[in-house]
Amino acid sequence: MDERDDLIATLKKHRGFLRHTAKDLTDEQAGQRTTVSELCIGGLVKHVTSVERGWAEFIVEGPKAMGDFTQMTEADWQRRADEFRMLPGDTLTGVLAEYEKVAAQTDELVAGLPDLNATQPLPKAPWYQEDAWTARRVLLHIIAETAQHAGHADIIREAIDGQKSMG
Repeated sequence: MDERDDLIATLKKHRGFLRHTAKDLTDEQAGQRTTVSELCIGGLVKHVTSVERGWAEFIVEGPKAMGDFTQMTEADWQRRADEFRMLPGDTLTGVLAEYEKVAAQTDELVAGLPDLNATQPLPKAPWYQEDAWTARRVLLHIIAETAQHAGHADIIREAIDGQKSMG
């Protein structure tokens, strides 16, 4: 087992935790807010899908894959906010299928990367302190984002019907 295998295995583990929070939910439950937050399980899956897709594209294409965050319009920010919600027409089945598709593409990308030290300059955004990230750093970010949101989803699921990912 090499480093790529470890990264993929860790990402798969946290994806599994996130997917588990959606198990046997209805579309209505997947869109349910159970805290003061705007977050819902279906929206979290949509968001993590978008994050993983965007960062995987960044590994290959660099900052043009993500755009200049300092130039985003209100409509752009609204589209990003909509990633966290189940919108009319969204189904949990569809959201999870898209997540599986993106996950498979990321896993294939990681397995075939010639160099985890390959570096891309970060896109313009007020929250980046660094100038560039390696492919390895991007993958660690995807893992961290997935794990964080799996935890959010676990709290939301427990409030829906008492189910928990662990314990």
